[in-house]
Amino acid sequence: MKGKDFVQIKTGPFDVDLVFAPDGIGSFAEAKARGLTEGIFQIANLRDIISSKRATGRKKDEIELPLLESFRAEWEKGHPVELRSASNIAARKSHGQV
Repeated sequence: MKGKDFVQIKTGPFDVDLVFAPDGIGSFAEAKARGLTEGIFQIANLRDIISSKRATGRKKDEIELPLLESFRAEWEKGHPVELRSASNIAARKSHGQV
C-alpha cells in the first residue's frame, strides 16, 4: 500500500483525507506513538504530516509545506516537543503511561 490508498471526505468546510499508508512514514506503530488521541480520533503528529507531504512530491503539497512548517514552529514554541527514544516509548507503554 502506498500513500495513494486513501479515502477523501469532501462534505464540509474542508476536505478530510483518511490515508492508510502515508508516504514518508516508516511504520504505523512509530507514527501512532508520536501521534495524539482526541476523543475517539487518532491524529498524526504534525511532523509526520509534513514528512508525508514532503515525500509525495505533489505540487499541491509542496505549496502547503511552508505554511505547515511555519505553523509547526509557532505551535512548538508553546508546546515543546518531548524527544523520546523507541525504548523510552516502550517502557512508558509497559507502565501504562503513554
